[in-house]
Amino acid sequence: MIEQFINFVIRPPRAEYNPDQYLWERDFTLAGRSYKRQDLELRNARGHALQCSHYVPSPFPEDTPLPCVIYCHGNSGCRADANEAAVILLPSNITVFTLDFSGSGLSDGDYVSLGWHEKDDLKVVVSYLRSNKQISRIGLWGRSMGAVTSLLYGAEDPSIAGMVLDSAFADLFDLMMELVDVYKIRLPKFTVKMAVQYMRRVIQKKAKFDIMELNCLKVASKTFIPALFGHGKEDKFIQPRHSDQIFNSYAGDKNIIKFDGDHNSSRPQFYYDSVSIFFYNVLHPPQISSANSSKVDKYYDLGDLKAGAGTDESLLYEIITGLRSTSTDAASSSSVPPSILTAKPVGDLLSEVAPATSIADSMVSEDNGLRSEEPSYLQDKLNGVSEECCSYTSSNRESWGRCSSLGGSDEESSAECTAADISHQVFSSFFHTCVCTTPVRSKQEKSSDMRKEEKEKKKATTAGKKPKREKFEKLEALSKRLRLCIMRRVKHQRHHSS
Repeated sequence: MIEQFINFVIRPPRAEYNPDQYLWERDFTLAGRSYKRQDLELRNARGHALQCSHYVPSPFPEDTPLPCVIYCHGNSGCRADANEAAVILLPSNITVFTLDFSGSGLSDGDYVSLGWHEKDDLKVVVSYLRSNKQISRIGLWGRSMGAVTSLLYGAEDPSIAGMVLDSAFADLFDLMMELVDVYKIRLPKFTVKMAVQYMRRVIQKKAKFDIMELNCLKVASKTFIPALFGHGKEDKFIQPRHSDQIFNSYAGDKNIIKFDGDHNSSRPQFYYDSVSIFFYNVLHPPQISSANSSKVDKYYDLGDLKAGAGTDESLLYEIITGLRSTSTDAASSSSVPPSILTAKPVGDLLSEVAPATSIADSMVSEDNGLRSEEPSYLQDKLNGVSEECCSYTSSNRESWGRCSSLGGSDEESSAECTAADISHQVFSSFFHTCVCTTPVRSKQEKSSDMRKEEKEKKKATTAGKKPKREKFEKLEALSKRLRLCIMRRVKHQRHHSS
C-alpha cells in the first residue's frame, strides 16, 4: 500500500500518445489564419531529452517579435494538454510553447517530482526562447503540477511577464495528509506520519527530491510577477483552500477565479476568456496587419474611432468612466467580476467605448427629430427601445472582455446586447423624466379646459401653467447640455483619431 502511494506521487500513469494524432497538425488553420507546429527536442541539466512543440503563425511575421506562453501540464499530462491554450491564445498573436516534462509523456526520465525538477526543465525552455530573436515577452500557464512548477520558477526569474496558476497545491506534505482522509485510509495519525517519513526517504532515493521542501508558500511571499489564480470549487484532490493560501501569501499583483468543477473537469468559457485577457494585457502582443486585426476591430465597427498616435488616451478614460456607470447593472450579473484585470490597454478600452459611442450618435440624431414631436412619441419610442433590448439573449458573461477568437457570431451578438443594454438605460433615464413631468393625458385635458374656460380663468391658468413651463424648459435645457456634451466628446475624439 505504501509503495502504491509512493508511485502515486512520483510515478503516476504516464501519457503515451502519437503526436501527429493528438497534437495540432503540423500545418493548420484557426480563425481564418494559418499556423504551424514546430517540434523540437531540448536537453535538461540531468541529460534527459525533452520533447517540445511550438505553435507559431505561418509564415512568421518579419521584424516583429511575438510573445510566447509556455504551457505546463499536470503530473499525468503531456503536450496534448496545451491544445486548448493554442486555440485561445494564437488568434491574439501570442505563440504557445509546450513540452513533456522529464518523466512525463514522450520525454526521458522515470519519475516526476511535482514541480521540483520540472522547474529546471522550464528553465531550459525559457533559455531557449530567450535566445530566439522572434520571441519577445514570456508568460507561464500551469495546471496542477504545472502551476507549482510555474510558481517555483517564477520566484527565480522575475523577467516572466505573467503567470496563470490553475489548481496549485500550497504544501506537498499537507496535501498528502489530506489525501489520507479523502481516500479514507483508516490509520492512526502517528502511523500515517511514520509512513510519510518512510515515503520521504524512498522518494529522496528514487526521485532525488525532498517532499518536505516542496512548499509554494515559501516562495509566494517573495514573488512579484502578475498572477491569475484559478481553482474548481468541487476539487477534492487539491482543495480550493490551497489556492486561497497561496493567493493570500502572494506578493505580486494577483486575482483569483473560482468556478464550478473538480480537479480534472473542463474549465468554463469565462475562465478561458479571463486568461486570454490577462495574457493580452501582460504580454502586449503586436497588431501585425490589417488582415489580422485585433478583437476590437473584429467585434465592433469603430469607423474613425481608432487608437493611434493622435488619440487622446486621457479622454478615452474619461469617457469610459462616465459610461461605466450606465452599465453597472449588466456587469454585476456576470459570473466573474470585471475587476479581474486592474490595467487594460487602449485596445481593450476601445472595445468598451465603441458600442457606447455609436449609441451616443444615434441618441443625438434621434433626439433632434424628437424635439419637434409630441411626448406621446417619446413614450412609443421608449417602448420600442425596451422591446428591442429585451430581444437580445446573449449572456453578460460572454459579452464581457473576450480577447480570443473562438467564433464570430456569439461575440457579435454579445456586442449588440451590450450596446442595447446601455442604450436602454440611457433612454430610460432621460425619457422617463420627460414623460413623467408632462403626461400625455393630463396635457390633452388641460389644453381642452383652456379652450373652454379661456376668458373666465385666464389669470388662474397662466399662473398654473408658468411653473410647468419653467420645469419643462429646465428639462429641455438639461437635455440640450447632455447632447452637446456627448457630441463635443465624440467629435473631439474623432478629430484626434482622424
